[in-house]
Amino acid sequence: MTTGAMRSRAVELLALAGVTIDGPEPWDIRVRDGRLFARVLAEGSLGLGESYMDGWWECERLDAFFHRVLAAELDTRVEPWKDALRVLRARLLNLQRPGRAFEIARRHYDIGNDLFARMLDARMIYSCGYWQDATTLDAAQEAKLDLVCRKLGLAPGMRVLDIGCGWGGTAKFAAERYGVSVVGATVSAEQARHARTLCAGLDVEILLEDYRALRGTFDRVLSIGMFEHVGVKNYATFMRAVRARLADDGLFLLHTIGANRSTRKNDPWTERYIFPNSMLPSARQIAAAVEGVFVLEDWHGFGPDYDRTLMAWHANVERAWPDLPARYDERFRRMWRYFLLSSAGGFRARQNQLWQLVLSPHGVPGGYRAPR
Repeated sequence: MTTGAMRSRAVELLALAGVTIDGPEPWDIRVRDGRLFARVLAEGSLGLGESYMDGWWECERLDAFFHRVLAAELDTRVEPWKDALRVLRARLLNLQRPGRAFEIARRHYDIGNDLFARMLDARMIYSCGYWQDATTLDAAQEAKLDLVCRKLGLAPGMRVLDIGCGWGGTAKFAAERYGVSVVGATVSAEQARHARTLCAGLDVEILLEDYRALRGTFDRVLSIGMFEHVGVKNYATFMRAVRARLADDGLFLLHTIGANRSTRKNDPWTERYIFPNSMLPSARQIAAAVEGVFVLEDWHGFGPDYDRTLMAWHANVERAWPDLPARYDERFRRMWRYFLLSSAGGFRARQNQLWQLVLSPHGVPGGYRAPR
């Protein structure tokens, strides 16, 4: 196919989403390198993301561009042959086995607390905020943490396990506000160091540990923004591991991004540059893993709140950029911008969801009343 024919094909596809090449709207793209069309048609989302990082195209509002492209499902129309190989690889290999559990930390969460401290809220909560009554990022994250604690019915003296505790903000909040004892687990050394300092003096213990190696019994278990790294081959293992740590009359809250369709693969650009060995679970996959292990008490969706959260993170990064260390170069800035804004567009298009599930071992006697 000639360059002209490939450009014509791109124009035709983008028109379905209301996007014009070199058009006047903020979601239109401006092409800086004519090789873009061949690269995207050959490599799909990987080529699109890498070419943006390389400066081959620009867009004033990447979030609006991706909202339109994903709402029109253009991603399903450019599926290179490599995609089939990724599906096969995921089927044959357990990419999230214990020996690889710490890779996500080395390649993402450990890149620098300085970046995350400037991007996130004051508590450094790296998951979706709850914007129902909030007007700021700090308020939205506090509302989310309080919602989690209320859903779990936390009370003084309870022992709580936080799987994927991040930088310790959730553990600190629960210990201070609800008087509980918390054990937090993360696979990130940088997160663990920060969390131990943050929670010093509180009844909080931070472990550098994979969820499969945890021990002890807890009144409540929570996991916020970690299940996306578990992998479909391990969903049932994860649920059984949680059940083994939870008291018979306990509750487990799972907070996770979700996909509309079941898959065994991650987006190739996201896999390479942001979240290696990760994938988004579907409702069907979660339900299959829960069956026979837990009773589903509540399933709460508020995916559009992640759009607002991501846009707030993006604004924070852009504002802080002049003060960040030189190791975050311009290509990294473009990569990070692409990550945050393409994700925001995905949630705005309702291609991605955010779910909170409350699960119990045997069912709450008399029924569970879910706070909102």
